[in-house]
Amino acid sequence: MHGTLLDAARKTVPTLSANAARTERELKPAPDSVEAVRDAGLFALTVPSEAGGHGVDQHVLVEVIAELGRGCPSTAWVVGLCAANKSLISAVGSDAARAALLADPNAVACASSVGQSSRGERVPGGLRFSGRWAMASGSELASWAMVMVSLSGETPPAVCPSLVPVADLSIERTWKAAGLAGTSSHTIVADDVFVPESLVSFPGSGSMPSPELTFTGGLAALASMIGATRGGQDVVAAAIAGNRAPYATTYARVADSPLGRYWFTEALRRTDSAMRRTLQVADAIDALAPGGSMPVTERITLRMELSTAARECREAMELLLDLHGASGFAEDNPLQRFWRDVAVGTRHPYFTPYILAEDHGRLTFDVMPTVSGML
Repeated sequence: MHGTLLDAARKTVPTLSANAARTERELKPAPDSVEAVRDAGLFALTVPSEAGGHGVDQHVLVEVIAELGRGCPSTAWVVGLCAANKSLISAVGSDAARAALLADPNAVACASSVGQSSRGERVPGGLRFSGRWAMASGSELASWAMVMVSLSGETPPAVCPSLVPVADLSIERTWKAAGLAGTSSHTIVADDVFVPESLVSFPGSGSMPSPELTFTGGLAALASMIGATRGGQDVVAAAIAGNRAPYATTYARVADSPLGRYWFTEALRRTDSAMRRTLQVADAIDALAPGGSMPVTERITLRMELSTAARECREAMELLLDLHGASGFAEDNPLQRFWRDVAVGTRHPYFTPYILAEDHGRLTFDVMPTVSGML
């Protein structure tokens, strides 16, 4: 299964790469890229096998998404977060929510907890709500959306995860960013939408996601960035192995320079280190029993590993750009797109280094409480 899925991912890379510019321009994965991913069955990575999916673990998820990122980081980001959303919803949702979500194993699911003035109230049979939720990656491809709805009149204040058909929502194309522009991370809007009780996790149901469950989203996002860095390496390797010469030097090609070769291998080393760290975290999460938990001191160590891996991706991209030179920033050069995607994606809040470092220090010296809401 592992090798088959990796081979399927590799076979989609040429299509994703050929459509990467269109994906960025149109602010969502290009139709040909979506079709290639769907034909390969990669929208069903975390769907249980009994529901027609692959039921992969975190380790395989990271490797497959990293492979897709080599061709198009935006498309890989959407596929990875779709996998994470399906895993999360399946874990915290009701039996009815899981059945609705998994009825089509290849359907896309988006999610957002970035609520903007959401409000909901219990009504007979379910929940009626309105609101806006930003940065819902994959929104224009999705059939389902998971949103966090603030309940009116609840003491203490409460929110509830709600699974909503995207057909009942509208989408505002608000995500126009320097990097990962093609992720369709737009704002989803609900205007007096009703959701049946079977698709809502009301307070007291014990179905809020645990910190351990959130690792899947972080791993998937980071995997796409490792793939993007590898994509940048592919571009630079082709340039320096050919007849490209360092400007105004006696060298006939970049590869003739000992330090040029060293610069490239340093980029490789950082990328390989980022992948090793990420897979180690994936293996630690995979080792947990279903529904299992780990001490917060272990969680912060794993989060720090992911944050370090994110930084290593950025460092590798900077080395590659130094080596390639200013032409790497030309609009028709894919290197600049990989660079921008990595610069944006590795700054996802899940990897925020100064907050993680602060909480690491708090836990080390028992200065409580911690400050992160995702720890």
